[in-house]
Amino acid sequence: MSMKLRDGETILFIGDSITDCGRMGMERPLGCGYVKFFRDMLIAREPARRVTIINKGISGNTVVDLQNRWADDVLRHRPDWLSVKIGINDLHRTLANTPEAVPPELFEKTCDEVLSRTRAKLPACRILLIDPFYISNDLCPNSARSEVLKLLPRYLATVHAMSRKYRTRLVETHAMFQKLLKHHEADRFCPEPVHPNPTGHLAIAEAVYEALSR
Repeated sequence: MSMKLRDGETILFIGDSITDCGRMGMERPLGCGYVKFFRDMLIAREPARRVTIINKGISGNTVVDLQNRWADDVLRHRPDWLSVKIGINDLHRTLANTPEAVPPELFEKTCDEVLSRTRAKLPACRILLIDPFYISNDLCPNSARSEVLKLLPRYLATVHAMSRKYRTRLVETHAMFQKLLKHHEADRFCPEPVHPNPTGHLAIAEAVYEALSR
């Protein structure tokens, strides 16, 4: 199995803290998460491949934040491939009813807008969508975690619908982690349900590699 990325091409990853992972600090420029693991995987499996990898994740971002920086952080780089992973902050701020809340309807509208703009400006760009995940099986009534799991399907549905509409590749990370939780406890993949540890990031990187190899 080899990548569809060709020599000389650029892949840009954008998203929130899960993509960021310290990429503007000590772990620059790719961070210490799945983006770096993807790069390492590519080096180990296809050492002759020469591609440019850009990480534009910013911790705490929602899709509205991505929309506000889309021209500078995506379009100006004119990537051949674009990976977008967003949604969990949108959900959490909606549950908390903060001024930055991005309820499902706004999430759908904003995702549609940025992807439409990308298709118009970069028609040849191939897109990968990574859906939001929550590494928990907590179904206890009225617990904070169960409330997240109850609302999450609406955000997942939007990402999946956008993938169909724009004919993108798709990584279903939430379903992936739910399958893994049948064999291991959540602590194997994360210290808390949102931010993976290295094992969790490696699982995402493997899924990204497979999606870009199809």
